[in-house]
Amino acid sequence: MGASIPTTSTRDLIAEIDELRIERRAAILAHNYQRPEIQDLADVVADSLQMARRATELDAPVLVICGVHFMAETAAIANPDKRVLIPDPSAGCSLAATIQAADVRAWRAAHPDGLVVAYVNTAADVKAEADYCCTSGNAVAVIQALPSGVPVLFLPDMFLGNYLRKVTGRPLDVWLGECHVHAGLTRETLAQRRAEYPDAEFLVHPECGCVTSAMYYAETEGDVAAGRMQIVSTEQMMRRARVSPARRFVVATETGVLHRLRRENPHKEFLAARESAECRYMKQITLEKLRDALRELKYEVTVPPDVATRARRAIDRMLAIG
Repeated sequence: MGASIPTTSTRDLIAEIDELRIERRAAILAHNYQRPEIQDLADVVADSLQMARRATELDAPVLVICGVHFMAETAAIANPDKRVLIPDPSAGCSLAATIQAADVRAWRAAHPDGLVVAYVNTAADVKAEADYCCTSGNAVAVIQALPSGVPVLFLPDMFLGNYLRKVTGRPLDVWLGECHVHAGLTRETLAQRRAEYPDAEFLVHPECGCVTSAMYYAETEGDVAAGRMQIVSTEQMMRRARVSPARRFVVATETGVLHRLRRENPHKEFLAARESAECRYMKQITLEKLRDALRELKYEVTVPPDVATRARRAIDRMLAIG
């Protein structure tokens, strides 16, 4: 799929954003699920783990986070000396909304010696109750780094949590939350695409409802040895696509990731496992909203100092592992 040709008005808008970026000494960080035009002009395009890492490395006093709200909160917590903006503060997350800080405190009351691992797709006050954060890119490494013999709560994604239980062999209490987009990628979705594209390599995000089926195919049909079934984060998808000998890929995650995969691998074919797997929150940020955020220095994301201090511990541990 070729890139669309920008209109004159779009080119003018991009030029204005570039001027404002220089004037504000700002860096624009975009998640892999963002609109193509946002990805194309961002300084960093990455998954949530790499976004968090790069935010701490960039020499820019202003960070504009093109993603959803918890990503901007994470950047603000990890960068207390920088101004963090999000172009649309209403860009939320259905997964993050499934758990509240009070839920974590209730589990801790019942497990006073336990540890809590919070997926980065959570609000700041939930992270503040956790011992560790993780992303899909380093979740296995985080679980493996925990001391043995203590209860562990993994939250909030049940598909990723069940995957971690199987891969690590670690008993986990798993919170029953889900991303509505990834939950829609079912075992039937995977089976249909496998029948349609028997020569394709499959890149499956561990948040997907089909991850157990992907593990089954890999274990029982030798797909891992053949390189046909990869369970990977979005950033790992990028690396795998570059080195794989496959020419066709079926991608099971939010469809925004296809733009970067196609841009970086123009001679390979990338197909969505399900074309309707689109997160409306991830698509809320537009060029106009990005321009306005830079022009008016809005909307700034801040986290109360006491919450930020406690959450920073879990985020720093995430950034140090994997």
